[in-house]
Amino acid sequence: MKLLVIVDYQNDFVDGALGFQDANAIEEYLLQSIDAFEKEGNEIVYTLDTHDEDYLLTEEGKNLPVKHCIKGSKGYELVNTLKEKLDKKKCFEKKTFGSLELANYIATKKYEEIVLMGLVSNMCVLANAILCKSANPNAHIVLDARGSRSFDKNLEEKAYEVCEAIHIEIRR
Repeated sequence: MKLLVIVDYQNDFVDGALGFQDANAIEEYLLQSIDAFEKEGNEIVYTLDTHDEDYLLTEEGKNLPVKHCIKGSKGYELVNTLKEKLDKKKCFEKKTFGSLELANYIATKKYEEIVLMGLVSNMCVLANAILCKSANPNAHIVLDARGSRSFDKNLEEKAYEVCEAIHIEIRR
């Protein structure tokens, strides 16, 4: 069985507080990937970057001082087109880049392949790919670059190099 992980495709990363121009370019690909995984009978989960009003006082907030994905806000929500597709899927709220809860969930499963895509490729997608590799070391881990984007192409390429060095496939 395969697992598709959609990482943080939330309003604040597409057109909100941390939005960037290229973020919406992957929307159609994400929708097509969700459909394909469902058609094959594979599992789909997603993550939500989840912060509270005191975000700026957190370690992350001190280093990235832009309030975003505040639980209950419009920016926190999935982009509208994905809401319906992911409505009944398992969600992992996470307070930082990677989700330990997602990793613990994956550790209890025997996936042949785990595919990650979403935002931001060199931050949350990267962190969760590494956690997936740690949680299920015999699964083939794929970071699908066709469904992932970053506001910084240079850091994105460096993240892909790091992934390849630890045997995470970059699918282009």
